[in-house]
Amino acid sequence: MSNSFGAKSTTDDVLAGVDLKGKRVLVTGVSAGLGVETARALVAHGADVVGAARDLAKAEGATAVVREAAAKSGGSLSLIELDLASLASVRAAADALVKDGRAFDLVIANAGVMATPLGKTVDGFETQFGTNHLGHFTFINRIAGLLKAGSRVVSLASSGHRFSDVNLEDPNFETTEYVPFAAYGRSKTANILFAVEFDRRHKDRGVRAVAVHPGGIQTELARHLDPAFIQGMIDNLNAQAAAKGEPPLEWKTIPQGAATSVWAGVVAPIDEVAGRYCEDCHLAPPVEDASEVRYGVRSYALDPANAQALWALSEKLVGETF
Repeated sequence: MSNSFGAKSTTDDVLAGVDLKGKRVLVTGVSAGLGVETARALVAHGADVVGAARDLAKAEGATAVVREAAAKSGGSLSLIELDLASLASVRAAADALVKDGRAFDLVIANAGVMATPLGKTVDGFETQFGTNHLGHFTFINRIAGLLKAGSRVVSLASSGHRFSDVNLEDPNFETTEYVPFAAYGRSKTANILFAVEFDRRHKDRGVRAVAVHPGGIQTELARHLDPAFIQGMIDNLNAQAAAKGEPPLEWKTIPQGAATSVWAGVVAPIDEVAGRYCEDCHLAPPVEDASEVRYGVRSYALDPANAQALWALSEKLVGETF
């Protein structure tokens, strides 16, 4: 697969000339950062976007720019309350959408948390696994009937998946020492595995799924991290890059970070990316070197057996079969 887009492409670059009038899109996490930009780019091309957020008041303020774009394009934005750390909230939001009955052409599972202190969701799951994976797992499966043939699901993962595979024996760190980035890695690997298995289950009816890494962006996602810690990580990454003759890390802007999401959801040839992991508006290459934390995808994140095992565990944890 070849295209003209890359790490520095923006949402506007990716969607140039694309008409999304009549397309209905659901984006989670529209109260800040990537979610707001993703929604703005889509409505600017005429899409009708349903934005989900835990804090509706915050989302109302943050999405003023989205409504401005919608007013110019003929698109629209509506908001729904969705707290991914509460299965009751997840089920209520999904039930309301199912009752409404209108189909979606695209779902972008954008919301998430990163490197949180050890904690639990309302339902007793480790915060990152419960929010990033189990919340979206339950929500998207419950609205799967609204996804019509030709629709797509984009699951936002991360290069952080290379920190850790999922742990099917101890998903909630009950016996394992809690390390914030290891927990983040587990949840992001789970986001990729969800796309792999969801795609397998739904491709025969024309519904496909893909996982994406937005890139390194300075957003509210890093709210739990000490700036000195972040700088230490960057210094380490740049030292590794220099040793390999590679350029230093460059932060992406938010429009650049959201580009891979909209590319995978709207522009990318779906048969080439479905069930896969993409970064910088391209398919990510396989990488097994554990020291490589900038590019590529680890094999465990695309392993069909791993994906099916995680799906079975997830159903058991949330108490629903999909």
